[in-house]
Amino acid sequence: MTKLLLSLHVLASILAVGPITVAASMFPRYAKPPAPGDDGPHDHDLRTAAFLHKICRGYSVVGIAVPVLGLATGAQMGVLGDAWLVASIVLTTIAAALLMSMVLPGQRELLEEEGEGKHLSGTGTGAGSGALTVAARRSAAARLAMTTGIFNLLWATVVVLMIVRPGSTTGA
Repeated sequence: MTKLLLSLHVLASILAVGPITVAASMFPRYAKPPAPGDDGPHDHDLRTAAFLHKICRGYSVVGIAVPVLGLATGAQMGVLGDAWLVASIVLTTIAAALLMSMVLPGQRELLEEEGEGKHLSGTGTGAGSGALTVAARRSAAARLAMTTGIFNLLWATVVVLMIVRPGSTTGA
């Protein structure tokens, strides 16, 4: 039973958390509008950004299986009180809270602001107000990229704890 639970936990981690980390990392690049006067090539593409946000939202629901299966595996192995597992649980909780409270809302906000900006751009708003809006969106995309980086570092730390756990029977 332990091997089955552990296998499902690892598969859920790869198939659920992996796409979230990749899509969340790519999102700011596509949501960030080009700087005013920037005629060079850029990756600003709201359809791609919206698709990446949809991936993050959808896989975050599936990702609930990762800690559930992890707790079941830890209970089966009798290691729920071990420091490495407690640290992993805490880091996973922080990562989930960061995803739900900052990453997903930040993505949604950038998409909504961009949509409003496009709507307002056709109503004759001045160039100064448009530049400020673009600057604010670029700044929000940069903050989101940093937050997503922290989210990804938390998951990377959990993976390392799972592999190099103290008292491992693998001999590593």
